[in-house]
Amino acid sequence: MATPTTVKRVLSGDAPRVVAPDNGMSSAIPVAVSARTRTIDPTVSSSAAASDTPTTVQNPIPESSRDRTRKVARITGLAYLGLGIFGAVGFMLIRGKLFVSNDAVKTAANLVEREGLARARIAADLGAVLTQAVAAVLFYVLFRHVHAFAAASLTAFGLMNAAALLFAVGFSATALDVALDRSATSVQDAHLLYRLQGSAWEVGGLFFGLWLLPMGWLVLRSAYMPRAIGWLLLAGGTGYLLSTFLNVLLPNASGFADALLVPSTIGEVWMIGYLLIKGVSNKTQHPFER
Repeated sequence: MATPTTVKRVLSGDAPRVVAPDNGMSSAIPVAVSARTRTIDPTVSSSAAASDTPTTVQNPIPESSRDRTRKVARITGLAYLGLGIFGAVGFMLIRGKLFVSNDAVKTAANLVEREGLARARIAADLGAVLTQAVAAVLFYVLFRHVHAFAAASLTAFGLMNAAALLFAVGFSATALDVALDRSATSVQDAHLLYRLQGSAWEVGGLFFGLWLLPMGWLVLRSAYMPRAIGWLLLAGGTGYLLSTFLNVLLPNASGFADALLVPSTIGEVWMIGYLLIKGVSNKTQHPFER
């Protein structure tokens, strides 16, 4: 008969395993189990035992991550759209109504007579600076998990383009102030400043071409968008670089220089639409899911 001390040792696992002698009864009495020995119930099937083995479970991608990626992509597309609108309004539409290349007197007169339009031009250029900077930063957020160096290069070139546009804003704003002074040299000075404003935009075109090259490469590498967009952006970036040098070396070949920008126009419009409507492709892993 087991004493209380023995029972205590049994329960604490200090006693050895003792089996009662076979006296015809159908079962043995396990007194204790060593703390170092695992008891295996023979009635447990092998399949149940196998279930104890850890298995790797493929967790589904959180829907919240997908939503966050699409949200960043759409905000990026909105900033890019703003850059296109502000740039087109300021440089392509309003500038031609104010600046006359070979007539300083007419240029100064336009600035004075259309002061409101000139100020709208300055505001549009400031909008281009702002949206360019925002788009550059957001593209880094979108692509940094694809290739950090390429994404940082894209952002750096975009910010350099924003800086060049900011210089252009300074020239056009100063030109307006000079023209409104109506001093003896205001006509020539205002015309010169507007020429410098155009030169700053051309310098910005160099950085804009450099910004399109890593953008196109990242689109191809990430497969977030159709590959055709990536190839168009690469061709457009190369076209921007060639166009910038062509305007300097062969100023009379402006028609050919403008033709080099067609691939970038198609690629950028397509990309903006894709970012705004779809965000990124569902077939690839999104940046916030890595």
